[in-house]
Amino acid sequence: MSDASFTPEDRSHAQRLMDGIYWYGIPTLFRAPHDADPANADIGLVGVPHSTGNGTTQRDQHLGPRAVRNVSAIGRRAHNAFEIDPWDMCRIHDLGDVPLSEGNNNERSIEMITDYYKAIDAAGCRPVSIGGDHSITGGILQGIAGSHSTLTGGEKACLLHFDAHTDAFHNVEHFMGAIKSAAHWASYLVRDGHVDAEHSVQVGIRGNVRSLDWLDPSYDLGYTVIKKTEYDEMGPERVMEIIDETIGDRPLYITFDLDCLDPMVAPGVANIEAGIEGFGIDQVMQLLRSVRGKNVIGGDVVCLMPTVDSPNQITSYRSMAVMFEILSLIADAHHSA
Repeated sequence: MSDASFTPEDRSHAQRLMDGIYWYGIPTLFRAPHDADPANADIGLVGVPHSTGNGTTQRDQHLGPRAVRNVSAIGRRAHNAFEIDPWDMCRIHDLGDVPLSEGNNNERSIEMITDYYKAIDAAGCRPVSIGGDHSITGGILQGIAGSHSTLTGGEKACLLHFDAHTDAFHNVEHFMGAIKSAAHWASYLVRDGHVDAEHSVQVGIRGNVRSLDWLDPSYDLGYTVIKKTEYDEMGPERVMEIIDETIGDRPLYITFDLDCLDPMVAPGVANIEAGIEGFGIDQVMQLLRSVRGKNVIGGDVVCLMPTVDSPNQITSYRSMAVMFEILSLIADAHHSA
């Protein structure tokens, strides 16, 4: 084809094709334009390279955002189940990474994350984030949920929390020195008025317990807890009914710890629970899609460990796929509003 016959339409088609090639171009999240100003976006994609809130396993979770940026262009697709193209429906930008200049100080980092997300909330931009360990969710929701929040209209947020662990262990004073840690965020966010536990669901909880009362803190706070064994017994339809009934039409935040997936599905995660089979990818996709139409204010994917992933980077790809589901839920609701 000569230059004379290469029309603007041809160039646009060629660019769209190349934007879906992971090894081409600048590795922003999903090949979205990089724009640090949340006021210019309806959905803001954010990296949170933080790993000092979880000290019991390898500490490479701060490498998660870069790993997903490297592969996520292939996820820039239309959504078959919803029959939408989120990239044409919303302004979706990569806002960059939270600048954690004091990354070895967990408590200071959580506050820096909160300050960063307060600006996103003030702009009315809905964030979809890639971590980072699970302590980042505490920092994020301090910034975008509660009485000061634009995105929730001053309400608390409800959670759809996918995890092998409840992360509500306020009965433990600290987690190897970290106070607002990966083990505490689901508790202090409730006590501090950012999360409505009575209308939140923790799903996929599994593993051999460290104490026989390990679920009591979640129950005391008011969470609905669905263990993986209970999911298997009830079946997905009943679990989706519980999720719908519990959350209703309240502001919803989705937090997805990759360790809810079985290690055969997602090997590159922290805190793997290998004694009880975890979710398959189709199971979590079904649960995620069940909240279509709800007021999803944002979400995150956490605990990716690229340094222990398989050679084909499957856990990074799983992370990308879950992020795509969350941003598609937001885009779909935004377009229908």
